[in-house]
Amino acid sequence: MDRHLNFRGCLHGLFTLVIVVFCFHRMTGNWNSIRRSPIGFLSSPGSSTIQTPSDCTGLNQHEGFESECEFLKAYPQCNSDGFFNYLNFFYCSCQNHAFVGYIVLIIWLAALFYLLGNTAADYFCCSLEKLSNLLKLSPTLAGVTLLPLGNGAPDVFASIAAFAGTDNGDVGLSSILGGAIFVTCIVVGTISICVADQISTIDKKCFIRDVCVLLFAVVSLAVILLIGDVSIGGAIAFVMIYVAYATLVVSNEFLRQKIGVLKVDTCVPLLSVTQMDGPENLESRDLESDSMSSAESDDVPHLIESKVPHWMWCSNVAIYSEVHGQGSEDITDPLWGWKDEGLVHENKDSSFSCSKLFSWLELPLTLPRRLTIPVIDEERWSKGYAVASVTLAPLLLGFVWNTQHNGSQSQLAIGLIYLAAAVLGCVLGGVAFICTRSDQPPQKWLLPWVLGGFFMSIVWFYMIANELVALLVVFGLIFGINPSILGLTVLAWGNSMGDLMSNVALAIHGGEGVQIAMSGCYAGPMFNTLVGLGICMLIGSWSNRPESYTMSGDTGLFCNIAFLILSLLWSLVMLPRNDMRLNKSFGIGLMVIYVMFLITRLGMSIGSGSFDNAT
Repeated sequence: MDRHLNFRGCLHGLFTLVIVVFCFHRMTGNWNSIRRSPIGFLSSPGSSTIQTPSDCTGLNQHEGFESECEFLKAYPQCNSDGFFNYLNFFYCSCQNHAFVGYIVLIIWLAALFYLLGNTAADYFCCSLEKLSNLLKLSPTLAGVTLLPLGNGAPDVFASIAAFAGTDNGDVGLSSILGGAIFVTCIVVGTISICVADQISTIDKKCFIRDVCVLLFAVVSLAVILLIGDVSIGGAIAFVMIYVAYATLVVSNEFLRQKIGVLKVDTCVPLLSVTQMDGPENLESRDLESDSMSSAESDDVPHLIESKVPHWMWCSNVAIYSEVHGQGSEDITDPLWGWKDEGLVHENKDSSFSCSKLFSWLELPLTLPRRLTIPVIDEERWSKGYAVASVTLAPLLLGFVWNTQHNGSQSQLAIGLIYLAAAVLGCVLGGVAFICTRSDQPPQKWLLPWVLGGFFMSIVWFYMIANELVALLVVFGLIFGINPSILGLTVLAWGNSMGDLMSNVALAIHGGEGVQIAMSGCYAGPMFNTLVGLGICMLIGSWSNRPESYTMSGDTGLFCNIAFLILSLLWSLVMLPRNDMRLNKSFGIGLMVIYVMFLITRLGMSIGSGSFDNAT
């Protein structure tokens, strides 16, 4: 059996076991007496008068109590902002077995990272690709709008979830900035070292444009943090920086086409691969690009009408995908017979096999999303899943709404919301059952299906990212570490692994792959910073209107910004001095900057007592 299948099956088995443990724990013990408040902490109906620090700083000392568990029982408000009560699980259920608690929480952390990336790769990016095709977006326009949203979705939605929680804005800021430093230092440095022997050069105009825009964005963020608050207009202005950048890129390509420039512009990564089936063709495409300059003008419309290659829509999160690029094996869904590529190699000679067992172990992770996110891909189409998804999606929305507003709604209001969701779901399910066929996905009215998949993917992003941030905050309380440090490291590293693996693999192919990878290393953090943090600030300022939204004044954030600026200036100075050639000294210099950054931030945390008193 395939080694990858064995590893993935065991991984899903561990994830499934942890889900069973948490669900069992939620249904037993003190769970029924704990209810979630709308501001991010848990409180029991009879504990509304209990006052406790929102950051639970007294948990580790638990003065006046025999243990942390007794502290949590006395102050039920001091609990994790998540669907599962991780603090109760760790300190009470695993009170005498701390090692088991650590193992379960670490496995669940890995599962949440996997679910976040997998939702982006197998659901969100598919919706974005179809939306791009329906809107007939040019590769350039899609490349600066929908494509970075798909590949940057884990970072963007994790930061939004952090800002939506109470006192967790530092985690979102640190995650975005930490990811930007990691990509511009470690990923760019690794690419430079790996391709040093190829004597690769990158486009100077493209590089300077992207780095300068990212540098301007980071400086603008520093100014906002210095001011200390941001209004709705300020948040919109911050997002408009990216809008101006995208307009510049699209206008430049439009002018090139109008004046008849036929050679592919490598400053826009997508245009250099618009007619390829995959990254393996990058080298041959590079050899052909020079001959395109002498092509006839009749070839221009063909180039303009090209679409973004399928593989690029989830290139930075492909390591989490179960659908794209796994080979030619067929899979049969254990419930409804849905078939797809790359999930499981079914042993048809045996009624029961390990691969079939693994497919069942995947169900707790895949089935809830499959039953609530409409998918109309040709290869993944199933009428049963389609009808179920439009029927159950409103119920999931009702559940999320009631969960977030449980403390401010009466039981009658909650019941009415569920009733309205059930009625709407039945109506949509009936329409889908009548209007769809079993042998092929819908051919008409595709936009509602695509928008449904797009929106429900966002809902799942929110739930998973909120749980991920809540778990990181819990780890901060358990280890006595400032959660922003975990956002700067663990969250940033987890969300940047896709960038590291995809961009390095792309660059190793040589040719234009180096240019594409380097462009992605700066365009990605630019989008995450401007759009991701911009949306977070917009949400915060809108919810706080007419007052401005107060930004964090943590000095550590200014340290993050300073090192990010240092890495960008290093690249902006060293590469032009090397005639835009990537070499080992350039890459090693970036890695040294990142090591210095980690040492400085950890030193600041130790000096401020963050490892003794998580705040």
